[in-house]
Amino acid sequence: MVKSVLISGIQPTGRLHIGNYLGALRNFVKLQNSDKYQCYFFVADYHSLTSLTIPFDLKQKQKEVIDTIRAYLAAGLDPKKSTLFLQSAVSAHTELAWILMSTITPVGELRRMTQFKEKSGFARRSVNLRKNMTKYPVIDYAALEATNVGLLTYPVLMAADILLYDTKFVPVGHDQLQHLELTRELARRFNKRFGKIFIEPKPLLTETPRLMSLNDPARKMSKSHPAGCLFLDDKPADIRKKIQRAVTDSKNKVQYDKKEANPAVSNLMRIYKELTNKSIREIEQEFSGKGYAEFKKALADVVVDALKVFREKKRTNESLMKVLKRGNVKAVSVATKKLTAVKKRIGLI
Repeated sequence: MVKSVLISGIQPTGRLHIGNYLGALRNFVKLQNSDKYQCYFFVADYHSLTSLTIPFDLKQKQKEVIDTIRAYLAAGLDPKKSTLFLQSAVSAHTELAWILMSTITPVGELRRMTQFKEKSGFARRSVNLRKNMTKYPVIDYAALEATNVGLLTYPVLMAADILLYDTKFVPVGHDQLQHLELTRELARRFNKRFGKIFIEPKPLLTETPRLMSLNDPARKMSKSHPAGCLFLDDKPADIRKKIQRAVTDSKNKVQYDKKEANPAVSNLMRIYKELTNKSIREIEQEFSGKGYAEFKKALADVVVDALKVFREKKRTNESLMKVLKRGNVKAVSVATKKLTAVKKRIGLI
């Protein structure tokens, strides 16, 4: 039986944190081990170019790329079961992106992408021109003019990443559905204009835990705010210190609040839930009558234990380049075949 193709990738931008592990890496391993899919997992290094640091640090960038593939292996992705490769090693990705942009992608659709609007200043806020009238965006033209084109064309490269491999399923969270729907639309549009050649990929919705910063529960956990972020390569002592210092509230009661009246504690409970597979109700019962200090100590133990094997595997992996070379060769073979077929459809020899 031919397995359906599944593909996904992670950008190598800074250190990976526990949100990346729970939201992506752990899910990748589950999908791989389900034996239902032919899996491709890549390091999205081309995509990461839209967020290069200034001043640019060459050695740091190279380290981030290598660390991401090491994280794949440490998390449990098996090169014998999945194809692991670098996006930049497969030139067909950027070639197909250019073809899609040149033939079937209107600028207006790209400007409507939520990610572009958020990062470019295209719609920082909105105002009512008159009472009861539609809100109009207030454009930050200075920010928009300074935005690199990669942020605008990012979804087209993502479409190429997917369409090159006859992908049937893409694991995504709800916040990524807009980009995947654009990929589906581009596939339909190209097939209609030039003849059927692309498969329309379907979303494989994943329940991604939304983890917030340990020191600011109103802000998503982010590598750009390291004090509130649990990194996968943090030392046990650093993990314990960060969790001990995590903000809570005045109730001193381990109780989950769906209305987010106590978002800080609820956030810590989500991490505990994901790493122990216990329900929120079970966690509340476990810490009934106990204060935050006891809960934080238990949470720190859980996080340290959960990441111990990951850190050890990440340090001892020595077959990285062999894995990449093998994965790159396979990806190039598959992607080049599809790209050649696409070129013929549009009259390129």
